[in-house]
Parts: sequence; C-alpha cells; structure tokens
Amino acid sequence: MSSWKLSGEAGKKIVQEALLAHDEALGFPEELVVSGREIAEDRPDDWILEVWLDHKPTASDKRAVEALFAEGAPELSAEKLAEQDWVTLSQQGVEPIRAGRFHVHTPEYPADDSLVDFIIPASQAFGTGQHKTTAACLAMLDLMKSEGLVVRNHADIGTGTGLLAFAAMHLWPRARATASDIDAVCAGVVVDNCATNGIAMGPGPGELTMVIAPGTHDQLIQARAPYDLLIANILAGPLVELAPDFASVTTPGGSLLLAGLLVTQEAEVRAAYRAQGFRLARRVTNGDWAILWLRKSRIE
Repeated sequence: MSSWKLSGEAGKKIVQEALLAHDEALGFPEELVVSGREIAEDRPDDWILEVWLDHKPTASDKRAVEALFAEGAPELSAEKLAEQDWVTLSQQGVEPIRAGRFHVHTPEYPADDSLVDFIIPASQAFGTGQHKTTAACLAMLDLMKSEGLVVRNHADIGTGTGLLAFAAMHLWPRARATASDIDAVCAGVVVDNCATNGIAMGPGPGELTMVIAPGTHDQLIQARAPYDLLIANILAGPLVELAPDFASVTTPGGSLLLAGLLVTQEAEVRAAYRAQGFRLARRVTNGDWAILWLRKSRIE
C-alpha cells in the first residue's frame, strides 16, 4: 500500500488549536490520521502537524487539513513514504509512560517489572498525541487509590485504547468496569488490548464491558449506572455538554476524572460541573493541560 505524509510547521499554540479543531470536526475525512508534536526537545515552542494517508494527497485532502487552521495554514509539504503500515507508523516512537504505579509502552519497549505494566500497541485509537493527559490521568487514579477512594462501579467514557479503564480495574479489581467510545474502531482495539494485557471481558466484577456509544446515551451504560467513578479524557467542549448526563449517572459522593481540557478552558468546565453539584477535590496540570478530580455532593 502506498503511504504518504502531509506536514506543516507552526507554533505550538497554532498546532494544538488545529489538533483540537480536528477532534471536533465532524466532516473531517476519517482515512486521514492526524498527529502533532514538538519538532525537537530543545525547541518546545516549534511544532509540526503531520497527516498520514494511504494515498497521494489530493487537493481535497489539503483543503481539509488547511481548514483546521483558523488563522491560515502553514505551507504543507507532501512526502511519499516507504511501504509500511501507515496507521502504525503515525504512532511509532511513542516513549513509555511512567505515572504513579503504572508503566505503559508499545511492544517495542521492554516491560518494567517494578511497576504495573500495560502494553498498548500503536493503533488508530491511540489518539492525537496528548500523552500528557494520559500520564496525568494515570497519576490521578493512583492518587485516588492512595487517598482511600472506594470504587465498586466505574466507567471510562471515550476510552480509546481502554488504557484508563485497565488502570482503574487494577486499582479496584472487584469493581464492575465499563468502557465506551463513539468510534467503532475502538471496540476491536480494546478487545485486542484486553487479550494482550490479560484483562477479562464480561459483565461481572473484575471484567470489562465495552460498548460503542456517544457519551452516556446507551441502554447498557444507563442500566449499569450509577457509577461511583466516571473517567472522561476527551475535550473541553464535549465535557461541558456532557455535564448534566455525567451528573445523572454518578452516585451521590461519586467522583469524576476529567481531562483533555487546556488550562485556559478549565474555568468553563468547572463552572459547568459546579452547576451540577460537583466540587473540586484535586487538580493537576501537565504542560498546557488540566486534569480534574471532582466529587458530587451527597445531597441531591
């Protein structure tokens, strides 16, 4: 299969805004895989947007990418790549994540036997490079456990690879676990990752149930509610929109772990959940990203 890459260099903020626009663009071509990264460690403010294709970029492809930039796109260059798996290629070179008691890596890296080890291969569900939010969510889950949080029923909304659900299952092994995503490709990815990491799938305690659904709008998600831990590492806009839905399926005194929002978007997200009876328990930042632990009032 012929593999191609479109790329354009711009400032950090410009590329990050383009990545967010991609995640929110309903009509963006699904066959184009988009990622962003620093150009080099010693140039943290210089970023590159990369778009991976299985065909030579067309004028329509270029227009779709350019439309992600609100104030004008950088010059895009097209490059034909050697024959290989272009989806996996877009995610290779991802450094292992060490956060709290967890070590997460692709199969190319060795395990760390001193930590809880998860293998997450490169895949379409890996995301757009927001590894700082993933690492911070893992650390926050570890903190929740360390502070004595008891979880009997948890759900990971927008699960992607299933990683955060896996971490919660390790921390609370007797809890019921649900994972969902709006993207149908995630179902197969999660099944494969469960098999790779020895995680049981099923409806019982200590087993993972996976569904494809938008937010909490699914009969099974509703039937398994209420949850005393809800995880959502998505985006600020959907988090604000989903606040009433998340409140409706969270038990009084229950916890939310919210991520995928920039520090500049935190006030809006916190206001939306404060209106639903949630208060801030803890917050951390990792780079430009904010990660929130919210707890719901016990008084309905």
